[in-house]
Amino acid sequence: MENTEIERKWRISELPSDLSQYECIDMEQAYLNEHPTVRIRRENEAYILTYKGISDNDISHAEYNLPLTKEAFEHMLPKCDGRIIRKKRYRIPIDGTALCAELDIFGEPFSPLTIVEVEFPSIEEAESFSPPPWFGEDVSHDRRFKNAVMAIDPDFDPALMLASE
Repeated sequence: MENTEIERKWRISELPSDLSQYECIDMEQAYLNEHPTVRIRRENEAYILTYKGISDNDISHAEYNLPLTKEAFEHMLPKCDGRIIRKKRYRIPIDGTALCAELDIFGEPFSPLTIVEVEFPSIEEAESFSPPPWFGEDVSHDRRFKNAVMAIDPDFDPALMLASE
């Protein structure tokens, strides 16, 4: 059985007020490979290995998550390519829907970048979604905003991405 992730992402035009009322996950992630994507991630005290298949539409791909131990995560972390991404993720319910916005506030060297992602049950729902006013520019099809590119691409310059805001 194939697991499919369907998601879109946006820059933030305005942070929601009082983020402390929402669940916050402290994340650290790094990449072993970009095509296909193989990532390790720490979410608070949970550790995960993720495989993401190659996509031809930017918003949908096969995704498999496997649990890791803390020791396995720490063993693989130095073997990862590029930068380690550190961010705080806030899970914010979207009014009037069953959807949840995942607001990522990035640490250095990507700070003050903020991105919000929403996962959808179908491509049709993803394409017809009207984002709340606090969402900004849709960057779902902009390669620069893929975490794997941010981490691995040797030509990627975080300062240029932030300057383009």
